[in-house]
Amino acid sequence: MASSTTRRRTTKVTTPRTPAPVVIECVEPELDAGRYPVKRIVGDTFEVRADILKDGHDLLAARIKYSGPVDGEWHFVPMFYDQNSDQWVGSFRVDRAGRWMYTVESWTDRFGTWRSEIQKKIGAGHDVSSELLEGAEIIDAAARRARFGDARNELRAAALIIRDGRLSGAERVAAALDAQLHTLLDDNYSPPDLTCYVRELEVWVDRERAAFASWYELFPRSQTTDADRHGTFLSTAFALPRIAELGFDVVYLPPVHPVGISARKGPNNSLAAGPDDPGSPWAIGNDAGGHTAVEPKLGTLEDFDTLVATAAELGLEIALDYALQCSPDHPWLKQHPEWFFVRPDGTIKYAENPPKKYQDIYPLNFWCDDREGLWNACRDILMFWIDHGVHTFRVDNPHTKPFAFWEWVIGEVHAKYPDVVFLAEAFTRPRTMKLLAKLGFSQSYTYFTWKNSTAELRDWWAEMHNAESLEYMRGNLFANTPDILHEYLQHFGRPAFRVRLLLAATMSPLYGIYSGFELNENAPVRPGSEEYLDSEKYQIRVRDYKAPGNLNGDVKLLNAIRRDNSALQRMDNLVFRESENPQIVFFTKTAPGWRNDLLIIANVDPTRAQETVVTVPLAELGLDPDIPYVVEDLLTGARYSWRGARNYIRLDPNLQPGHIFRLQR
Repeated sequence: MASSTTRRRTTKVTTPRTPAPVVIECVEPELDAGRYPVKRIVGDTFEVRADILKDGHDLLAARIKYSGPVDGEWHFVPMFYDQNSDQWVGSFRVDRAGRWMYTVESWTDRFGTWRSEIQKKIGAGHDVSSELLEGAEIIDAAARRARFGDARNELRAAALIIRDGRLSGAERVAAALDAQLHTLLDDNYSPPDLTCYVRELEVWVDRERAAFASWYELFPRSQTTDADRHGTFLSTAFALPRIAELGFDVVYLPPVHPVGISARKGPNNSLAAGPDDPGSPWAIGNDAGGHTAVEPKLGTLEDFDTLVATAAELGLEIALDYALQCSPDHPWLKQHPEWFFVRPDGTIKYAENPPKKYQDIYPLNFWCDDREGLWNACRDILMFWIDHGVHTFRVDNPHTKPFAFWEWVIGEVHAKYPDVVFLAEAFTRPRTMKLLAKLGFSQSYTYFTWKNSTAELRDWWAEMHNAESLEYMRGNLFANTPDILHEYLQHFGRPAFRVRLLLAATMSPLYGIYSGFELNENAPVRPGSEEYLDSEKYQIRVRDYKAPGNLNGDVKLLNAIRRDNSALQRMDNLVFRESENPQIVFFTKTAPGWRNDLLIIANVDPTRAQETVVTVPLAELGLDPDIPYVVEDLLTGARYSWRGARNYIRLDPNLQPGHIFRLQR
């Protein structure tokens, strides 16, 4: 078995044309035959599995060959045969953000096979004189290939002892079976049938906040106490301590760039804007600049830098919206009209999603004749804001831009800044959402906002968070957005808000709320619409965050529970369990080694109390059915002694939305 070692990295290995006696297949993880990287987080132990086969009874050896970001050499760690799975298994730690390469190598373990056979023959009382000479030949071959003189001399000395007929058989056998000799030979033996898997695979390693973070979305324009006075970056900085106290990690700002004037929208998306209406921040650009400028009413770039620095002091980071679209007043319209969709009559086409019309927004033509110039300009926007301390971007409607562009631009950014996080706002078909994740997006919005019943939650989770998808896709469960006020929240008020918050914060290590959620804001612009009345997208909204009925206590407690329980910091450990009443959903989240086991139960009916019996998976949790066990509700501090699998639950949505039971061992 090979020990951990290092060797100079060379060019990519190609598949040999001559047949190899060792077959390596079914390497895990491997995404789309190596077309895309799987994903991990800095500090993870990355496990690799493979089926490795050879005819006959010879023993095999195998190792993982891997290389980290900017490494100039390959590293090797041994793999071991797992009888239970009939696979070879090994692992290495990914300790830096960026792109890692890995593959699997295997070969016939001639010395291990020889040792095994000679031990069996000695045990049967056979003469092994001839076998000792065969072993000496294997050792001599390793000595000839040894890179260091000390190792070469030790191997040659061992071979001489094993060949020495003047010594007793016991002495020669003892030398042959010496454990140090086996290790030394593994480090220096170059097997003639060394076989490498047909592909070098990739794993992209992100920093922790790409996989575990609580997001809070706010509009800087509304960080004011007077609806007639525009909020600024500096007033937003004064609002940050409240958000930090609630336990959030990321503060996401919609576009902060100059807002278009000529086609500006008024309150509630009206086509007529008054002289003081701020317009939609997604209509980007006017005479003050485009995507690398800031709206003058918000302040200056220096003020923005102050906001970023203030956030960092509070343990927060600022995420910016990356919206690749322009108002009719954007400087690019004059500088590069060829970057847009020009109609036969010479006019520029505005954005539409029938029946919706966005007269204040012009989409970009990413396949225009000057594609290279446009793509470079879009990349430079990201680089500009990274230079101003932004390392997280929420990307607006990425599914409406070319997939090739995203793979290119994210690759360009990550080549220089591997810690940058990209969140895809892609409410589109599942396959499209998943492809964007494969192309490099760190996180993605999901359909969580529309999944409210137990059946909907279970089906959605199975589709979007299965084992294969979790290798590359991370769902960020926003409970609401400026565009999505679901009828569940509209109709059922505060109890609905509380249960949705509980589910978002516990189902995924990534979740978020849009400002106003904690105040139970649920008035739609009209019946049947998911748009907010008096939407912040078109006007300034002043809020009293201490108003009666607020959810500040719920938010703060849940964010603290998330930080204190490792089971809530993983995406791959949610398992739905049996609840006899479908109005009460029950799932578990556990940490390896039974270190942190949570039983999460929620009443998804916000209108009335519901009762059920839940079935606790005793065997999976290592619990004896005849011995009582204690569960502690992390939401209330109450402790209960349970016995057996079946346990009674009653939840009144007006009192408590659910339980987060931590198993006490």
